[in-house]
Amino acid sequence: MGLSRKLLVGASAAALTAAGVALAPTSDAAATCGVLFDDFAYTSRTDPALRQHGWSIRGTAGGPGVPGAAWRADNVSFPTVDGERVAQLTARTDGTAAGTSHAEFSLGERRFFEGTYLARIKFADTPVSGPDGDHVNQTFYTISPLAAPRDPQYSELDFSEYLPNGGWGEAGPINYQTTWYTYVAEPWYADNKSSKQPGSIAGWHDVMATVGGGHVRYYIDGVLVADHSGKVYPRQNMSIDFNQWFIDLTGRSGRGTSVWQESVDYVFHAKRQTLTPAQASARVAGLRGAGTTHTDNVVAANDCEAGATPVPGKSTSATSPSRPAAAPPARPSAAPSSKAPAAPATWAAGVTYRAGQVVTYQGVRYQSRRAHKSVTGQTPSRSRTLWQRLR
Repeated sequence: MGLSRKLLVGASAAALTAAGVALAPTSDAAATCGVLFDDFAYTSRTDPALRQHGWSIRGTAGGPGVPGAAWRADNVSFPTVDGERVAQLTARTDGTAAGTSHAEFSLGERRFFEGTYLARIKFADTPVSGPDGDHVNQTFYTISPLAAPRDPQYSELDFSEYLPNGGWGEAGPINYQTTWYTYVAEPWYADNKSSKQPGSIAGWHDVMATVGGGHVRYYIDGVLVADHSGKVYPRQNMSIDFNQWFIDLTGRSGRGTSVWQESVDYVFHAKRQTLTPAQASARVAGLRGAGTTHTDNVVAANDCEAGATPVPGKSTSATSPSRPAAAPPARPSAAPSSKAPAAPATWAAGVTYRAGQVVTYQGVRYQSRRAHKSVTGQTPSRSRTLWQRLR
């Protein structure tokens, strides 16, 4: 969301009140993790299917970006660009805070953690109208709320933050990937890992990341550009977000209002499936080939089974300008067990733990993030990539 943000996103953060990583269900059979695909085949920002599918458009003030600037709902639209219906984010500025507006839309329910993320995005090096030179940020990311300054559970993955005219002390064009551990808004403090690639990426590009095995790997057009691991590995479920905003009001080359646009062709997520770029692109091609414009059966629990892409017609819903959208499919959930759950075992080295299994260690309960065999030195209190502390 930004290497120099001052506040967490306003409307999205306010809506994210759910708990973090969900506890393991008591059923012996875990739910299928599910797949999200949205081709953004909506008629407009007021299309009822948009809200039915879980998307929200921000219209409230707050950070990041220029203090006093607006976040306008009508800055998000769904036009046809290069022959495809897209989600388009528009940002405008006349060089003043009062004349500046940003755009953001989010899949706000926090169900997204490990797996593969892919979006096809059209970045811009120049405004569609007005003078050039603005420090604009065109983004795709996942995020959780910051519960308190230096919150150790805070999780954010910036898959791409493209600055066509630079910013944050760098000349443009430049693209960033940042994996966050935590931050403090005031005075500013950031704890993260960041990678950058100087050079233009104007035009259409596949922006992808895989999250699994303690690594967050970032790809642009199938090429690995960053691999982040260690304590920055995400620690809780996140939302999926896109936005476009101005870092500051410096760098303008003339007077008048500049209009910037970022377009998103589609978004895809396969929970707990670490796919190659070719595999992810093939999944999207298969969904589109079957006429699927939207499907979403991603669960919040993280002990689910990876499964496969849903069969079109069984767990998908299609939307088109000429056909009203059906209600989104029910997300699968595990049936409750008729037996009382057993007390969690005490953690020990040399034991194979399944994903979602709960143990105690030094009087504290922890949940296994993924299947693994424990070893001496990687205790739950020390290995945050393997264990989630439960409160």
